[in-house]
Amino acid sequence: MARYVMLLNFTDQGVKHVKDTVKRAAAARQAFEKGGAQLREVFWTLGQYDLVLVAEAPSDEVITALSLQLGALGNVRSCTLRAFDERETEQIIKKL
Repeated sequence: MARYVMLLNFTDQGVKHVKDTVKRAAAARQAFEKGGAQLREVFWTLGQYDLVLVAEAPSDEVITALSLQLGALGNVRSCTLRAFDERETEQIIKKL
């Protein structure tokens, strides 16, 4: 499965209900599993982003659908990055 890093920021609604953030993360984990992906890590962070998620999904389309589903709830806005490990990067470089 492909790996993704998702950078999230709370919306006004998300901050208003921040006490539920851990429960929302658990619900997101279930939604990812139901959608055919896995939410590997959730980090609450300081700085430019409020949360960082590490996920695996079978395709860009699956992670995009899950990202839209997550955003539609109104608590976060996300930026999703496709992540490549060392082995994958070596394979990409061989194609140059």
